[in-house]
Amino acid sequence: MPPAFSAAEKSRITRLLLDNGHRLFTTQGLRKTSLEDLVAGTGIAKSTFYVFFDSKEALYLELMLIQMAEVKSRVIDGALGKEPGTRAGLRAFLHATLAELDGNPLYGRLMTHPEEMEAVARKLDPARVTSAPDNPVTALAAFLAEHSDDLVDDDPALIVGILQTVLMMPLHRDRLAGPDLYPKILDRLIDIIAAGLTVSE
Repeated sequence: MPPAFSAAEKSRITRLLLDNGHRLFTTQGLRKTSLEDLVAGTGIAKSTFYVFFDSKEALYLELMLIQMAEVKSRVIDGALGKEPGTRAGLRAFLHATLAELDGNPLYGRLMTHPEEMEAVARKLDPARVTSAPDNPVTALAAFLAEHSDDLVDDDPALIVGILQTVLMMPLHRDRLAGPDLYPKILDRLIDIIAAGLTVSE
């Protein structure tokens, strides 16, 4: 029988597990992170981990959900929705999302290691992510639907696919250009994509 924890103990241990998970998942990834790694320094045994999370994938998802509101605030509320005009909004969204992928180790890892998100999705109910109120993808879809008259194509899946293609650029940074030229290429590409997806303003 698993030990009983007070509310304060449970909160403290959960925080330690989340901190360990964030550090380990971003440095060595989901697959290479063991339960032994996750419980280190928490004062609990591996078997007691399951009192707190159903699996290490559930811990990974919890970390994503915690960060989701912050990410949405930066890339949707602070960029996409803040600019006047759809074209400027898409441009700001791409720049903000690329900055997020570069500066947020967990989200950046999901871009460079999509198999980790697939592993999380296989073990858990994907509706937990898609139905989250702060999901940036849901907010982007709502923006595209609301501004469909400003877009050259009314197929949101096509537009999202084009935006995702731009977000894959950092994966190929070293192959595309030197460090001085890469930001200029990226800026120009973002301008071309934003202009190409929107009607003349």
